[in-house]
Amino acid sequence: MPEFGYAGEILKVDLSDGRVEKLPTADYAEKYIGGHGLAARLYWEMVPPRAGAFDAENCLICASGPVAGFPGFAGCRWKICARTPLGDPESFSYGNLGGAWGSYLKYAGYDALAVSGKADKPVYLYVNNNIVEIRDALHLRGLTTFEASDALKAELGKGANILTIGPAAENLLPFATVLAEGGASASGGVGAVMGSKNLKAIVVAGDKKPRAARPERVRELVKLIQLRPNDMPMLWNVPGLTRPQACYGCGVGCTREVYQDGGRGYKALCQASDIYRKLSMKYSGRDDGAHLLATRLLDGYGLDSSVIESIIDWLTACYREGLIDEKGTGLPLSRVGSPEFIEELTRKVSYREGFGAILAGGVIAAAASLGPRAQELLKGCVATRGSEKKDYDPRLLITTALLYATEPRRPIQQLHEIVTLVMMWLGRTAEPGSGGGGPKNGFSIDYLRRVSAIVFGSEVAMDFSTYEGKALAAKMLQDRIYARESLVLCDLRWTMTQSARVMAAPGENVTESQVYAAITGQEIDDEGLARVGERIFNLQRAILLRQGWPGREGDRLLDYYFTEPLKKDELFYDVDGLVPGKGDEVVSRIGAVVDRDKFEAMKSEYYGLRGWDAASGLPTRPKLAELGLDDVAADLEQRGIIRRRP
Repeated sequence: MPEFGYAGEILKVDLSDGRVEKLPTADYAEKYIGGHGLAARLYWEMVPPRAGAFDAENCLICASGPVAGFPGFAGCRWKICARTPLGDPESFSYGNLGGAWGSYLKYAGYDALAVSGKADKPVYLYVNNNIVEIRDALHLRGLTTFEASDALKAELGKGANILTIGPAAENLLPFATVLAEGGASASGGVGAVMGSKNLKAIVVAGDKKPRAARPERVRELVKLIQLRPNDMPMLWNVPGLTRPQACYGCGVGCTREVYQDGGRGYKALCQASDIYRKLSMKYSGRDDGAHLLATRLLDGYGLDSSVIESIIDWLTACYREGLIDEKGTGLPLSRVGSPEFIEELTRKVSYREGFGAILAGGVIAAAASLGPRAQELLKGCVATRGSEKKDYDPRLLITTALLYATEPRRPIQQLHEIVTLVMMWLGRTAEPGSGGGGPKNGFSIDYLRRVSAIVFGSEVAMDFSTYEGKALAAKMLQDRIYARESLVLCDLRWTMTQSARVMAAPGENVTESQVYAAITGQEIDDEGLARVGERIFNLQRAILLRQGWPGREGDRLLDYYFTEPLKKDELFYDVDGLVPGKGDEVVSRIGAVVDRDKFEAMKSEYYGLRGWDAASGLPTRPKLAELGLDDVAADLEQRGIIRRRP
């Protein structure tokens, strides 16, 4: 087994026959690290290519990384992967969670858990050190995630760490989520897969703490990280109600807030907590925390907030145009923003009740059932084929076009790599032509270019008046993110390290590769770590292709990006569409669309940088061999979905 950073074993459980197996982590750790990489490799080996999302052969895989269990690095996160029903086509997808569950899986003695099969009645899985049991969960059927967690805590004690699903997953909604303690949720459709297996919960407990190869170096790096100022604005706080609280094992902190309601703690963080804020304020005239009811309901039922937000926006637009009414939908559409509306919407959708059954397939499917005008209104609501909300728009930030096109779901960690730097620069920017930000915070246009050259491969990558440099930027950030998602490190905190690499004095910065080396004892630099990320990204590409992703034709955007000009106030974080242009120029992308021909040319350049075939978007045997994926190449060759050369 790997001596440092890992628990040493992978647990496999088949719910159909109760079979339990264990694999050595050592067979996977060096090539795939953990987290996303480990889960993808296990999926490749375990799941037949044509197994559907709800088939027993599909596998739900939970995997932590080597950093889990080591506090101070914002690294106690983990990944959950499966073929899910979210998107078109359904495909391998993933979610990223915080909280303590991933660390406790490691404390139980396992770096990953792979669950296959399907139980014939509701069950939960109990893992505590050497105890692995499939237990009856009929008494938990129909409970919300919070209710189920409380019931299991009462049954098993406070030492149990619980991952569970709510009614939405039990009813197989394609955008159902899972919820772990501390409000850690995962989207991407993984909840529906868990529900299809009749698996209500997974409970982990244990006392096997991991060891670091270089404990003194680990402590030194933690001290350096904690020297970084936590100057992120507290965007989600409600005065007198919420308070800041870092995630389990973080040691750094961000914008996360928590609060108490009815004796239970809840989270307030990012889009999930802001989904109903403006609507609630408009309805009541107060910003008093009433909007957080929406977050509690979504987490309780197990609904993806990014899909529900698009549904609310679309319903509002359809109601305004007279395409739907309150009688026909059974929804209080005239009271959007009220507690009654969000309560009724989430309940109807979760139980597929009345008009909620139409919405339960996602807003794209719902619009198709209402006709052309309802479909046209989608352009103001959705970003992806999975009905996920619109935010980091490729008409504004050209690089994101490749990220949306090549991923099975909204790749928020990748999107943040671009938008975080632009928003930091934007906060110091005045009007178009002003020359960028001032020197007070050091985030001038010159500084942005310096960061861009290091982390995206060129200064022109941050010039959004041109498509030049965007293909290389997309490849570099994807490779880096796939390594980070395998360690697994927090996106919110570690995205900031990109600017720190330029700002910090020598010896004051901490990189992902330094953390990995200190914990595991495996010496590697940033370039080497990105190379592992490239291997993992190529493996995911092979999984998608083997499932039927049509290569270049599958790497597409929703059509409105090419036809509908970006409007002022369309994007919440950049209402004027301001982005860096050439030199010191600040330009506005208001009125811009994605140029279809330039997008296709950018794809060809991207495929070339990846060593893939430009005409088909298929990987090549030499590239996969170079990445140590010879067996993957052989499998793809048998299926005719690989090329011999670029």
